[in-house]
Formats: sequence, C-alpha cells, structure tokens
Amino acid sequence: MIRINQLRLLPVKNESKEALKKRLSKKAAALLRIQEKDILSLDIVKSSIDARKKPDVFLTFSVDIKCPSEAKVLSKCRDKNVSKAETIRYSPVFDSGKQEVCPKSDSPLISRDIKGGRPVIVGFGPAGMFAAYILALNGYSPLVTERGRDVDQRLRDVEHFWNTGNLDETSNVQFGEGGAGTFSDGKLNTGIKDHDGRIDFVLRTFVKMGAPEEILYDQHPHIGTDVLRNVVKNLRKEIISLGGEIRFESCLTDLEIYDGQLHGIFINGSEQIRTDKVILAPGHSARDTFKMLRRHPLSLEAKSFAVGYRVIHPQDTINLSQYGEKYKDFFGSAPYKLSAKAPDGRGIYSFCMCPGGYVVNASSIKERLCVNGMSYSRRDGQYANSAIIMSVTPEDFVSTGGFPLTQDEDKNAFEAVLGSDPLIGMYFQDLLEKRTYGRANGAIPVQTLEDYLTGRPSERVDISGGIKGIYSSSDLRGILPAALESAFEYVMPDFGRRIKGFDSGSTIIAGLESRTSSPLRILRDKSGQSKVKGLYPCGEGAGYAGGITSAAVDGIRAAQSLMQNLSL
Repeated sequence: MIRINQLRLLPVKNESKEALKKRLSKKAAALLRIQEKDILSLDIVKSSIDARKKPDVFLTFSVDIKCPSEAKVLSKCRDKNVSKAETIRYSPVFDSGKQEVCPKSDSPLISRDIKGGRPVIVGFGPAGMFAAYILALNGYSPLVTERGRDVDQRLRDVEHFWNTGNLDETSNVQFGEGGAGTFSDGKLNTGIKDHDGRIDFVLRTFVKMGAPEEILYDQHPHIGTDVLRNVVKNLRKEIISLGGEIRFESCLTDLEIYDGQLHGIFINGSEQIRTDKVILAPGHSARDTFKMLRRHPLSLEAKSFAVGYRVIHPQDTINLSQYGEKYKDFFGSAPYKLSAKAPDGRGIYSFCMCPGGYVVNASSIKERLCVNGMSYSRRDGQYANSAIIMSVTPEDFVSTGGFPLTQDEDKNAFEAVLGSDPLIGMYFQDLLEKRTYGRANGAIPVQTLEDYLTGRPSERVDISGGIKGIYSSSDLRGILPAALESAFEYVMPDFGRRIKGFDSGSTIIAGLESRTSSPLRILRDKSGQSKVKGLYPCGEGAGYAGGITSAAVDGIRAAQSLMQNLSL
C-alpha cells in the first residue's frame, strides 16, 4: 500500500462519505500521476479540520492507496508526503508468551485448565473489560466482579437520580457496567505512546461491537454515551460467549493474603472466591476499596491530579470562534483544547470537553457532589462544556494555603495531612465535594462568571438545556483553596483571547470537577504485579491511565502480564 499524508480538500457542506472518497481518489491519482481507475482501494487513515488560517479552512487526510505496480509508482513520485504504508496490527492471542494469530469467530473455543483458580477481574470499566476480553480470547475463562449494575439498569438508576436527587451508591455515573466513561462523551483520543498496535486493537474492537467506523481515523474520535452503552453491552456478551463470566452488584471488600501471595478475595463482605491471580481495575472513585487496600501490605502513593469547575457556553459561540463565519455550520459542534500556566507554575487546562453536551451530576457518595461532562453521539445539544481544572500535587494537600481545613471540618483528612497518608489526595477530593454539596443542598451549584469574579451569589441562572441533574443558582467561592481560585481567575481572560466570548460575564460555571483521575497509585513491578504477588493493579483507578483508551490499553497489558507470568 501507499500512504499519502497531508492530502487537503476544501469542505463541502453535508457531503456524503462516497462523494468525499471520490474527491480524495481524484486528488490522490493526480498526485501519484496515475489514472483514477487504477486506484483499487482507498482507506482513510486520519482526518482532521485545519482551521489555523481562518477564514480559510481545509479538511486534511492521510490515506492508504492500493494500485498496480506500487513500487514503480513510488519511485516516480518525489512528494515528501508519499511513502510506503507500514501498518501495525496487534494480535491479542498468546501462548507461552508468543504472539499468534487471533482466532476467527468460527474457531473452536480455547479452554485452559488453570491451577490456583480462574483469573478474577475486579471492575468492568475499560481496563477490566479489555483485560477480560484478552483473557477470554486466550481461553482463561475469566470471572469479572463489578460493584455496579448492568448498563440498562444503570441507565434507569442514573436518570432517576438526575430527576429526583435520590442517589443509589451502588449504581451511578461512576459505578456500573462500562465504568465512568459510559456516562461521558466517549472520547477515545489519548496521548499515550503505543508502538505495538494495542490502541488500534481497542478502536477496532469498539467498531466490531457497534461503534462507528469513523473512530478509526478521526483526529478527535468519540462514540457518545448513547452508542457506548450498546458497545459495552455487546462486549460483555462477547466475553461471555468466549467462556467468561460477569457478576454485577459484586463489590470487592477484602483480600486474602499470606506470605506475600494472594490466595483469594471476598465479595460483598461474605462470599469468598479462591484465586491466586486478580486483575484489579477498580476505577478512580472506589474510595472504600482504596481504604481496604491500605490495610494490606501493598505499596500505595499519593499522586497529582486536578480539580476545578465546568464552564458552559452556547455551542454557536464555540463554532464561530473555531471555524469562522463561513464554516461555522459545516462540521457539527466544534471542540477545543486549552492550556496555560498560572504565575506560580501550576498547570491549568481544559479537560473532557463535550461539544453539544451536558454537565451531569456524577456523584457516587451521599452528601458529596461532583460533576462531569457528557455528550450523545450526535453532539447536537445547544451548549458546549468542559472542565477548567488546576493541577494539585501531594505538596498542595499539606501546605497552609493549599489545604485549609480544621480538625472539626474533616477529621480523616486532618489526620491524613499530619501522617502523610497515601490517601491524602482522596480525602482532599472528599472535602471539596462535601463543601460543594452544602452550597445548594445537594443540587449542582451554578454561577455566572461575572458574579463569581465580583464575589456575589447568582440568583437566576437558567441552564436547563445544558445540565442533567437538579441544579440551583449559588456561590462557588470558598469551595476550592484560594490558590486554585486565583489560578482560575488568572486564566479565564487568557482563554478568552483565544476563544472569543470564553470569558464573557454570562459564561456559566458549575461545580465541582474533582474526579479527573485517581488520587493515588498502586505500585507494581516489571511483571505487572503489586507488592502482593498475584495482584495486578491496572487502569485509571490504579493510577496508570487517564481516559477510556489508555485504560483499555493498560487492561490489555495487565492481561498480557498475567498470561506471560503463568507461562514461566
């Protein structure tokens, strides 16, 4: 195949995929100096929108071409953007540590006799799902325990909470089939480096399970929460068809360890499962699990994360700024990505930007409140939102200005500060969420940016088309430490210079975004195991990922490590 990069076309509104490929084929043929009829196939590898020089906007593509006499065609083409295509494909089936070809769907099911009990996976978010899928493909018949409920019941539970404010701590935006990503924009872009094709395998698996093919080449791939629900359900069915088992409402409550080796786990406080191999993928909000792990001889450490607010703008404002007047209605809802540094060097950036989306109540603990962003696959809501978050480090938690609390306000957090507890970041999150809950009696507190900057509570904020959950006009001042409030005030005018209207006084802010990533890391060695042998921490909750794709890739690595260790 021949790879052509930087193939640019002018946008055509509402163009069909067939018409677009026809234009690409014509331009590719001209570049390669061949007849268009000689192009046997054309596959889009990457696509993006280049709006850096508005009002001119271009569609930019990388494509793979098949044609006769490819070596001869390449020898005659001197364009630096034309080369031989080299595609990595990841094979997820292993035997004795060696890669083999993935079995076809009609291949007989592999089944292995495993000593020490079948492998158990704790958590059925992206990391747990893909760990289970890899193990099932290889015949290891994994057992998955998930504290939440299946996605259909979970949807009913979450919508009930948004409508009534009655939270189910078992089934919510954080816990249940698919993990926290199930109620999000379903963004699949990631900054991790992967030269072995695992990212490609994750994306192709999603497509196999019902995601749109466009995620394979879009610059900013996303699925949308409505489609993602069906994708995770189909992946669960596939795992079961391969010999796996998934148990919902099954919460890990303890570990059985002696002589530094895992020998079993306890579910829901009473059920014992005998196994000496567990992939631990609990998600970033499993605070009771983190507390349990601290009682055992594991190495835990506090890690940096970020907290802040959700900012909400009319989507039309973002489209106009990103694409210009001529093209503002050509490409659907526009995304953005912003970053800066505060005067003290603290990182500030947009996070989980949801074009045409909603701010959602993402709480998982009673009398605590946090928010997240969510979009449907069409991204056709009237508002855009993203978190504007400020980085916090373990040092922030113990500094005088960074973690202002008293022993009366939160005894656990106060003692964690004094003792340098690895859970200190978790207690910091918990304290901020407790403050947020109190601002509007459990409703999402919202405020205009103008009122926030002038220090007065908002009285009438109407954002019903942009929020899922009960909300109330309020005052967000005093929830975050002063250093973080100052960083937010500092950066909004800067972001307003990059996106016109971003720092408008009518911009609505909602609190609190606190579950950006895990507040701790469960250390593991080169074999993928924790200090307790047989326990494989992975994914976002263990501190090794930051999003759907990176968590899925880490789950694959954990499954690989387990299988390779079994083969030694």
